[in-house]
Amino acid sequence: MLYMGKSNKINVGLVGTGFIAEGFVNLAKTLDDIEVISVLTRRPVSSLGKAFSDVNVCNNIENFLNHHIDCVVECSGDPIYATEVIGRIFEDDIPVITMDAELQIVSGSWLSQRGVISEAEGDQPGSLAALAEEVRSMGFQPVVYGNIKGFLNNKPTIQDMNLWSKKQGISLDKVTSFTDGTKIQIEQALVANGLNADIIKDGMLGLTADTLEQGVSKMSKYIESIDRQVSDYLLSPKLPAGVFIFAKHDVCQSRFLKYYKMGNGPWYIFLRPFHLCHLEIPKTIRRIMRGNGVLLNNSSIPTIQVYGIAKRDIAKGEKIDRAAGSFTIRGEAMPIKVNKDKVPIGLIANATFKRDIKEGEIISFDDVKIPKSLARTAWEDTLKCL
Repeated sequence: MLYMGKSNKINVGLVGTGFIAEGFVNLAKTLDDIEVISVLTRRPVSSLGKAFSDVNVCNNIENFLNHHIDCVVECSGDPIYATEVIGRIFEDDIPVITMDAELQIVSGSWLSQRGVISEAEGDQPGSLAALAEEVRSMGFQPVVYGNIKGFLNNKPTIQDMNLWSKKQGISLDKVTSFTDGTKIQIEQALVANGLNADIIKDGMLGLTADTLEQGVSKMSKYIESIDRQVSDYLLSPKLPAGVFIFAKHDVCQSRFLKYYKMGNGPWYIFLRPFHLCHLEIPKTIRRIMRGNGVLLNNSSIPTIQVYGIAKRDIAKGEKIDRAAGSFTIRGEAMPIKVNKDKVPIGLIANATFKRDIKEGEIISFDDVKIPKSLARTAWEDTLKCL
């Protein structure tokens, strides 16, 4: 059953007023079944653009929730802030759809035990989850859940990032996290946790390939000998900005699949050559409100986390406002079980370093003073369950 508000629309609350949020607000105005009725932001309301001019926007969560909201879309991009907000939303038993993989890998497991939380289709993890559902429904067994990265530079300059930030109209920290690889590490960590996959090595393989067929050939030597699903990515400026799955099927289907132009096997390639971010959020809203279940979350027992690695030497006493998307720290996906003393990159915010750190070191809890927060509590509680 589809739950509707009094206006026969799904009444959506929106957390965040950045690039994704603005696009979603504009989209919702064109939809017959979804309406954004309340927006929560930390920015001065008067500073927001035209998209938000005819929507209730506030800085206070109690005012935000006082509007008969059916579900909330969270896309603040700040896991510490978002954890606090979602914790309060769950007190009112309102489901939450996120476009915030960083939140998911920090506190998503903890939050999933307290309410309905699903990553949205549109960003790569949600798009991979949707593609996986389709692939599995045809009897295929996914082996690799893959992302596609066009360019990677672990230590971009602030001059280059400022240029691209202005050119693309997105924040400096976002464009930096895209470029230094932190974002794709976060996305594929969520995929690994949510789809019960593993990573082959710290930071994943990230093999270069001009075609998916070449990618299959290169990756097959790593995965043929292991009996588990893998989350990884290909580095290729020639492939589309989408997601892919390498899968197998029963041998008895091989002649049929060859006739269907799927190739000789045993590997079959499924490509979704796009991910349209905010334009696809409505699909997950409808899914959740129809009671069709969570698309993707971080699972109750995650195995992969993204930890902070120093991009440069850091002096004792240095402070950092935020690690992800900074010029000080980048993120890399690693197994949790052997890194429980290390700090998830999403928790390194308003932090002070307690000792000198060398470039390339993984940041541990002993290295940095981090303020108390619900997100930190959520992560510590998650570790206790592992």
